[in-house]
Amino acid sequence: MQNILYAPWRDEYVTNYKIEGCVFCHISQHQEDDESLHVLYRDEYCFVVMNRYPYTPGHFMIIPHTHTDKLESLDTEVWLHMSALAQKGVRVLKEGFGAHGVNIGMNLGASAGAGIAEHIHLHLVPRWQRDTNFITAIGETRVYSTDFEKIYQKMKALVEEAF
Repeated sequence: MQNILYAPWRDEYVTNYKIEGCVFCHISQHQEDDESLHVLYRDEYCFVVMNRYPYTPGHFMIIPHTHTDKLESLDTEVWLHMSALAQKGVRVLKEGFGAHGVNIGMNLGASAGAGIAEHIHLHLVPRWQRDTNFITAIGETRVYSTDFEKIYQKMKALVEEAF
């Protein structure tokens, strides 16, 4: 346990209500909780939600309402819609949030690194020049430099304008 960086803002994740079953299906089915679940956008095909354990500030995911772990069986119309939202999301991150670049990716299956393998999701991770420093590269520890709620509110305003 040498790679721990104290982050008291994460206390709510440990002590908060635990969701039983698929967390993404829970979010999909509880629109009335969008604010507390940090949903940025939703429509008939999918929803956009902040990542609760982000790699960088502004990291969010595009998730289909359909519960599946197989991209290859996802309805093509839903996949194309997710791709269109990804384009809008990249624009939001670059033009509205000031990101220099964006990583986009999916981890399909637990062996591919998916933390929630049972429900596919597309990550959009904003990046900045020189955003990897010694603590990340040498200390193998991630530092989240700002308040999660503050970033959520900013991203929500940007998404409401762009989507």
